[in-house]
Amino acid sequence: MAKEKILVIQTAFIGDVVLATGIVEKLHRHYPSAAIDMMVRKGNEGLLKDHPYLHEVIVWNKKDGKMKNLFQLLKKIRATRYDMVFNVQRFAATGILTAFSGAKYTVGYDKNPLSRFFTKRVKHVIASGGVTKHEIERCNELIKDITGDDTPEKPHLYPSAVDEEIVAHYKGSPYITISPASVWFTKQYPAEQWASFVNKVSRYYTIFLLGGPGDKTLAEKIRTNVHHPGVVNLCGKLSFLQSAALMRDAVMNYVNDSAPMHFASAVNAPVTAVYCSTLPSFGFGPLSDKQFIVEVMEPLPCRPCGLHGKKACPLGHFKCAKEIQDDQLLNSLRA
Repeated sequence: MAKEKILVIQTAFIGDVVLATGIVEKLHRHYPSAAIDMMVRKGNEGLLKDHPYLHEVIVWNKKDGKMKNLFQLLKKIRATRYDMVFNVQRFAATGILTAFSGAKYTVGYDKNPLSRFFTKRVKHVIASGGVTKHEIERCNELIKDITGDDTPEKPHLYPSAVDEEIVAHYKGSPYITISPASVWFTKQYPAEQWASFVNKVSRYYTIFLLGGPGDKTLAEKIRTNVHHPGVVNLCGKLSFLQSAALMRDAVMNYVNDSAPMHFASAVNAPVTAVYCSTLPSFGFGPLSDKQFIVEVMEPLPCRPCGLHGKKACPLGHFKCAKEIQDDQLLNSLRA
């Protein structure tokens, strides 16, 4: 009997890809002999390097020749003759890939403009009966008919032996990590407040600042404005998987409502998530066994100001971040 060929499409941001790996975990468990492929946007493929349950990682370059590349991918998808295609996104471009994939069974959310051409349309639900669904529960809705249960799998990343070796020398003494950046201003805890927190952390801990090359300046601003002697700026020096490997063995990892939070979830690392303008109840909260949420203690009538982050505080005061206290972050380190 031929192997099933399965494609999972998630070409959104880094954190979205991480959360969608729960689908891969569950599909593999139910179809251990299947050839499972995953499509991601260019730049995110490093998350899935040497993934043990993936046959191929397909990359869509969305920046250069977006539509030309899309139709080249469609040709590739049709030639592969997938049995099943699961689309985790709600946009027309991936709807085209799904609807015209030629697969026997196609599934996506009802909010996708081309969902009427899918085999099955799944209602995209933020909350049900007043209870918010986590994103991994929403993802699971796409595959539950073929797996036969409602229990979602947690996301999982697989740092390689080489990744582990690269970060091993950082693990000689107790350490914490801070991932200070976010794509969105209103999701990013301010640099001066990270610095204030760092100055109150015990010298017993080394502090590693994590992020991409574009976060190096922010991290350096924090490092040069503290008197803690053990702060190391690793922004741009580690890959996604190396960062996850380092986070896994930290005493605590401090993150915004952003991709590094999902890295922590995917390696079950202890995490403290700082929420500024957004809320955990949106369904993208941490999934680690040891997790803490930090947010402004007094309710603000302007919070949340939107489902996603914004480029600036709409009211100009950014109280949802600036009224968070250092002790709120320190408490999780003491727990």
